[in-house]
Amino acid sequence: MRHAAFVFDAYGTLFDVHAAVRRHAAAIGPEGQLLSDIWRAKQLEYSWVRSLMGSYADFWQLTEQALDFAFDKVPSADRSLRQDLLDAYWRLDCYPEVPAVLKALKAEGARLAILSNGSPAMLEAAVRSAALDTVLDDIFSVDQVQKFKTDPSVYDLVATNWRLYPDLISFQSSNRWDIAGAAKFGFRTVWVNRTDQPDEYRDHPPALILPSLEGLLAGA
Repeated sequence: MRHAAFVFDAYGTLFDVHAAVRRHAAAIGPEGQLLSDIWRAKQLEYSWVRSLMGSYADFWQLTEQALDFAFDKVPSADRSLRQDLLDAYWRLDCYPEVPAVLKALKAEGARLAILSNGSPAMLEAAVRSAALDTVLDDIFSVDQVQKFKTDPSVYDLVATNWRLYPDLISFQSSNRWDIAGAAKFGFRTVWVNRTDQPDEYRDHPPALILPSLEGLLAGA
């Protein structure tokens, strides 16, 4: 039986985190993908380290700091593009199947939400840009608890606000570490393995692995 409550990670799951750099690829030059990879990796690393230290800063600050680090690591990239890249991050492309999948789930009566490390302003901008605001019931940001994934209090935001047991909630993420944290919390988890990565955290496996969100319409 298909679940009636679906919660989605935002960055990498609904929204393409490399879209900002790709939009300015010609100006950045041949090391654009390297710049984007470092930007993303440090953005996540900063979130984990700050959670462990108990020193919260919102995800937008971490996104800015991570881009500055990426420019330091890739000196061939034109630093004058910094503001253009940051502006583009507020309007990331969603993956092609996302609108149709969310609309189909909504049409069947499912409850839909985002649960993300992103700040409220970042998430609202991304959702509006992708025209997903009409299908989502809620947007949950870690800003409410001032801790980042995979802290259990983040996942509890949904269970508490929706007054549902965790196993009644289907949680979708492209990030394997996020799936591990959500599975440990008790969500039914779907790993959207968009780039065919090897499995990790095998002691906290997903209930299902899909190459894209389209598989959710097959009775997942």
